[in-house]
Amino acid sequence: MPDLTVPPTPPTPPVYLSALLAREDLGLRQIAGPSDPDTAIHWAHVSEMPDPYPYLLGGELLLTAGVHIPEAAGSGTYFADYVSRIVEAGGVALGFGVAPVHDTVPRALVAACDDYDLPLLEVPPPTPFTRVARAVWQLMAQARLAELRRVTEAQQSLAAAASRPDPVPSVLRQLAQRVSGRAVLYGPDGTEIAAAGRGASGVETREAREAQEALAGLARVVRPPAASASSPASRTSPTSTSPTSPTSPTSATDTVPGAHLAAYALGTGQGFVLGVAAPDRAPGDHTIASVAAVLLSLLTGEHQSRTGADRSSALVRLLLGAPPEEVASLLGGDRWLVVHARQDAHAPDPVAASALGAALGSALIDLAPEVVRVLVPADREPAPQPGWTLGVSATVAPQDWPAADTQAARALARALARARATRTPLVRHGSSGRAGLAELLPHDEAEAHARILLAPLAAHPALTETLRTWLSLHGSWDRTAVALAVHRNTVRQRIARCAALLETDLDDPDVRMELWFGLRHL
Repeated sequence: MPDLTVPPTPPTPPVYLSALLAREDLGLRQIAGPSDPDTAIHWAHVSEMPDPYPYLLGGELLLTAGVHIPEAAGSGTYFADYVSRIVEAGGVALGFGVAPVHDTVPRALVAACDDYDLPLLEVPPPTPFTRVARAVWQLMAQARLAELRRVTEAQQSLAAAASRPDPVPSVLRQLAQRVSGRAVLYGPDGTEIAAAGRGASGVETREAREAQEALAGLARVVRPPAASASSPASRTSPTSTSPTSPTSPTSATDTVPGAHLAAYALGTGQGFVLGVAAPDRAPGDHTIASVAAVLLSLLTGEHQSRTGADRSSALVRLLLGAPPEEVASLLGGDRWLVVHARQDAHAPDPVAASALGAALGSALIDLAPEVVRVLVPADREPAPQPGWTLGVSATVAPQDWPAADTQAARALARALARARATRTPLVRHGSSGRAGLAELLPHDEAEAHARILLAPLAAHPALTETLRTWLSLHGSWDRTAVALAVHRNTVRQRIARCAALLETDLDDPDVRMELWFGLRHL
């Protein structure tokens, strides 16, 4: 199974200078420098240093009130030196606050900004620098929210496309539409298996052909050496990222006239490559393309092995009455684990479920509304997964899959009850050392005993939950308080109240054991 990871979150988009100038509440006015609407501002910085170079990272709107300007600055090279250092540091614009130091923007500063092509903004007296900085953050937050919404919608449409009868062409069509460009799936020999979309907008036919040739060359850069041994020599000019080895990066980017190019090695390891050409490169495009690469990795993996056919065969045999032990060999083993997983932030979607299954080493995934179930061969040890809480069954034979499913569900319930206090993202069946003993008593009798034992607490749900959490955390006041989000004194008061209502000694280990048994069957 390919090693797939969840695509990264898109970076925060920059703020365009034109959007900042359009804010009527700021009253900013550009008085020098080029009027480029695409000038991108990544943050705002206030400095009164005569040489701000050491304090700039690049992409700043630098704000100053001119405190640093000496009286004789206009007769020398002070302003030229000052502006040149800002440009050299990567600053993209300069905002000059009028009052209280200067009544007007110095003419020599205006001339220097024109000479060095640095946009100069006049900040009126009623507008404090903090309001300008806050406006930059607000515009950035709005842009990021819009980009995240675009990425989320793209993920949903790509997942829906992957479930269509023609999943590979559908995913490529959706990807090309979302990036307003062209998406290509290259085979192990470098040929185009499928393509969708158009070339970058605004390019001539010759340039479009050159972009296609450059994209094919970029695909050779990321194709595994074993798959590309017979292919033409790879190009060496593009920028590659996330390398698995010096000669086999997993993704690469390049730029040609009129088009931004990207190539992604699919996780099957068989030499399939996704190529994307787009006229622009928005911050979320890499995330969208990465989602498509994950889906295509799963889809092309089915074409490269008998895994998909074997799973279908196993399902048909089960439906026709074959016992599980007879079909287990088609699925990959004789000993198995069942994993129940819940995503911490929100309900899982098909992309997240597929990525989880890939991380656990299994394509046998069941996506329920709140829980993902994964059937994993026992030789693939489940590990904690970031963003997930897992419950893992004992190792079982195929005929015991239903029992293992129940075990995993109970392990997940224990993990969710304790995760907040203990930060344990994975709980195994039997980890308490006593799992399974409760099954020795008939369920109805256990429930009846629990109702009688805990009847004094029936009218106090908060006390019942506090007692359950306190016992599960071995009587720890602090961890129980964290788990219930209450003060530790509240926990002490509730436990004392439980002891009084139950008329028992909660320091007695036998009493605790019986109460824990009852709470598990209540």
